[in-house]
Amino acid sequence: MTRPPSPTPDSLVRTGGEIPGADGVAAYVVKTPVPSAIPVLIAVPHAGRAYPHGLLERMRNPGFASLRLEDRYVDRLAEAVAARTGASLLVAHAPRAMIDLNRGVDDIDWDMFGRAPPADVGSYTPGQRARSGLGLIPRRLPGLGELWKRRHDEHELSARLSGIYEPYHQCLAETLAGLRARWGAALLLDLHSMPPLALKGGIASPEFVIGDRFGSTCHGTLVGAAFSYLAEMRRGSAHNRPYAGGHVLERHAAPRLGIHAFQLEIDRSRYLDSRLVEPGPGFASMVELLIGLVQRMAADVADLGRLGSARDWSQAAE
Repeated sequence: MTRPPSPTPDSLVRTGGEIPGADGVAAYVVKTPVPSAIPVLIAVPHAGRAYPHGLLERMRNPGFASLRLEDRYVDRLAEAVAARTGASLLVAHAPRAMIDLNRGVDDIDWDMFGRAPPADVGSYTPGQRARSGLGLIPRRLPGLGELWKRRHDEHELSARLSGIYEPYHQCLAETLAGLRARWGAALLLDLHSMPPLALKGGIASPEFVIGDRFGSTCHGTLVGAAFSYLAEMRRGSAHNRPYAGGHVLERHAAPRLGIHAFQLEIDRSRYLDSRLVEPGPGFASMVELLIGLVQRMAADVADLGRLGSARDWSQAAE
């Protein structure tokens, strides 16, 4: 295994997009070492906390609902890990309550807008996530019910798509393409958190769930290396259940082209306090654990990139 070079302290920090109603607050921030230090991008789509006043005003239970929707402080974990490893970092500032960046644009419950879907949608059947209440714009949560006091206006959806959704995904694609061009391969680590999973049959619930859309979004050696590392650290993990990854992986992963991606869900109780609200005593150890994981992944992705480049040259010579 060949190690990539040590991280460089020089980084390019850019913001992009705009959160409607938030007085010019950017939809996301992206930090990329120049040149890139390792072929890994950590993306955090669900930890945004820039809530416009108008959004909070129309939510039924803004304090509780926002906490349930957020991947609480996963962005802080990611920032600490990126700073120590040299990974590129993309963090959404826009809250999931406004628009879910891990959903397709057609995964909409049009009843939230009090109308039928637009004619250009065609034969429309709400996706499974929209039917469950967690579509492109979340509608309801288990145990909490409806999130909104009134229906949304269609122009709000358009503003969120143009100001938040498309700029975020464009930035994600461009950053991965840049890493792929430099290293021959790139890995997207789509970082999330989950509520503690219930015990089953007396077996301890996993602290981590790795999702790769059932083998379709990431080279098997990378997924295997991730599980091996977590096993070495004596941390319980699961594969694709109950979280296999969502739209981000479906849209951006292209293993045959050297762009690999997996979703990592982390049990919130392992790094937050007992209320799952603020960083807890396990926060620092979780950072250290993730640093080791990213370093392991970076070396393996760099090796895949070199192997791919060697094959390309061999085929060209033939």
